[in-house]
Amino acid sequence: MKQLHLGAFFFTPGSHSAGWRHPRAVAESDMSFAHYVQMAQTAERGCLDCLFFQDTAAVNGSANLDGAGPWRPGMGRQVFPEPATLIASLAPVTKNIGLVATATTTYNDPYTVARRFGSVDHISGGRAGWNLVTSQIEDEAFNYGYEKHPDHANRYERAEEFFDVCAGLWDSFEDGAFIRDKASGRYLDPSKGHILDHKGEFFTVRGPLNLPRSPQGRPVIAQAGSSEDGRKLASRCADMIFTAQSVVSEGKAFYDELKSRAVNHGRNPDHVKIMPGFMTILGETQDEADQIAGELGDMMDEKNAMRLLARLCGDLDIFAYPIDGPLPDLPPSNAAKARQDHLVAKARAENLTIRQVARYLGTSLGHQLVVGTPTSVADKMQEWLEAEACDGFTLLFPFYTRPLEDFVRLVVPELQRRGLFRTEYPGTTLRDSLGIPIPANRFAA
Repeated sequence: MKQLHLGAFFFTPGSHSAGWRHPRAVAESDMSFAHYVQMAQTAERGCLDCLFFQDTAAVNGSANLDGAGPWRPGMGRQVFPEPATLIASLAPVTKNIGLVATATTTYNDPYTVARRFGSVDHISGGRAGWNLVTSQIEDEAFNYGYEKHPDHANRYERAEEFFDVCAGLWDSFEDGAFIRDKASGRYLDPSKGHILDHKGEFFTVRGPLNLPRSPQGRPVIAQAGSSEDGRKLASRCADMIFTAQSVVSEGKAFYDELKSRAVNHGRNPDHVKIMPGFMTILGETQDEADQIAGELGDMMDEKNAMRLLARLCGDLDIFAYPIDGPLPDLPPSNAAKARQDHLVAKARAENLTIRQVARYLGTSLGHQLVVGTPTSVADKMQEWLEAEACDGFTLLFPFYTRPLEDFVRLVVPELQRRGLFRTEYPGTTLRDSLGIPIPANRFAA
């Protein structure tokens, strides 16, 4: 029987815009390393494939400030540790769970990223993953000397080349290149070292990378873009794809398309894991789950939910429209095209008002939401898996740390009872957990 893959998306202090306000929430979970350790060990106790950390190199909404007047950024997620630093810190306090961090190709350089994630793969014994993204948040541009955020197509063209350079650098040395033979004095077999000498449209990188080949050959590559450009990139290079379908038929269509595209790139489709976002508001009874969902809904600040929506409205001022009127046609977004398309399609299909769209986005970031019991959550996961609409899920939680603990305590055993999820790790690396082989070194005979 096919089994699920599960990753825990740590969007602290909560993926629900009001989650941090809940009485059960640890509001300090965004910057508390002790809580990150606790959560990582909880997820590992549940045999989850990986932890998954988002990143934004800016305070969201700060680009609209000119230094005059009061600063009113959205409530919720504004500060959090740099994620590659965080996963390196979590490596010594975990043993088997994969550690995936986001790093943008828009405001980084390939040599630094290749060295950073290659180092974490060594430090963790082969558990590192890089979530390769192009920056959505336009605020980042002003922190890196840009007057304007690069356009969407340009960001993905740069990302394609960025990945190629990193992949080439990770192959700088073949397995066994570092002999370290004290008797002969031979430290390195030079025939197994290679200079990349890349010259492209965006980057000129000589190499080699000053690291041996890592335990996984190269870190696992995750990708979270579902636009046309995102699908093109993901099907070519991603091992894990974090997407945002919330209806099984849409998930099935995305799954089939991405697997087919991967085949067209000469890849084994079983080595490309489709893992859509999946938020649970869990109770031991349906009444308890409904109560928690109701409490979170009552706490939601609609102005903050509207700010989330406004970021996806392109140049249109959504605040100028009646909040209980229909969502207007939106100009193209230079932030997240696929997420904008998803919101518009949902609004049209369900005849949602602007207020309802904003609350939907504030509740689950646009991902599938199940409010229910361990049985109903497992039922939904099983439905998607058996429909071949996914290979697993990227789990979101409304707040931390209790919902993660409840998922591991209540849902994981139910999935295991059904034979849908492992009871122990199959190996020591993230590739072992995902069932993805080590890629061949391009330079090796």
